[in-house]
Order: sequence, then C-alpha cells, then structure tokens
Amino acid sequence: MAIQHKNITPLLEFVKIDRFYVVCHFKCKVTNKTVISTVPFEPYDGKIEISWQDMLLRPIESYNRYYHTPITIYNHDCQDTVVLKAFEKVSKYFEWNENFGSYVYIEKKGLEFEQKVS
Repeated sequence: MAIQHKNITPLLEFVKIDRFYVVCHFKCKVTNKTVISTVPFEPYDGKIEISWQDMLLRPIESYNRYYHTPITIYNHDCQDTVVLKAFEKVSKYFEWNENFGSYVYIEKKGLEFEQKVS
C-alpha cells in the first residue's frame, strides 16, 4: 500500500516540533507499540534565490524570505510533508495489513538501533 496521509494519520500519536527537529510518534493500534522518528526541521525544501543586491540593499527582507518560508507539517493535498518523511524513515517497522485496513507494527530481528517505546 502506498504511503499516504489517510493511511498514516491513524498511527500518528504525538508530534513535537522544536528549532532543529520534528519528532513524530507513530503508534500501532493493534500491537500497542510506538516507533519514534526524528527528521531535521527544514524551513523549506525548494530553492529560494536571493541575489547579492537583495542581500546588500534589503538584508532584513532577504533574511525573512529565507528563514520564514513556511513548511508543511501535514496536508492531505501535498505529498512532500514532514509527517510523510518521518514515516518513510520508520516504514520498515510497519507492514500494511488488509485485515485491519492499516499499517501494523512488525518486529524486525537483527536491527541494531531500533527506536521504539512500549
């Protein structure tokens, strides 16, 4: 099953946003296991072009344009959101289950750094 917001939203238990990171807690309702994913807080994923003239003549506007461009944490219409990036990092711990109609936590053996909370 494709990773989409409608499939991931039921797993999302908690999101913490700070200056440098976005931490998402994904909890499986079937096994009651939580997997934590941390992604860097990126102000904008695209390219913002600021000329040297803008930086020299309008430094405050240039700063605001670069550092205050909004990011998308969650949006049904957008497929490039922080929640989707976070889930993609931990998707190896989940498998789509047709019976439950959702992603279910699966235990993988042999993984050294498994970030999970019971």
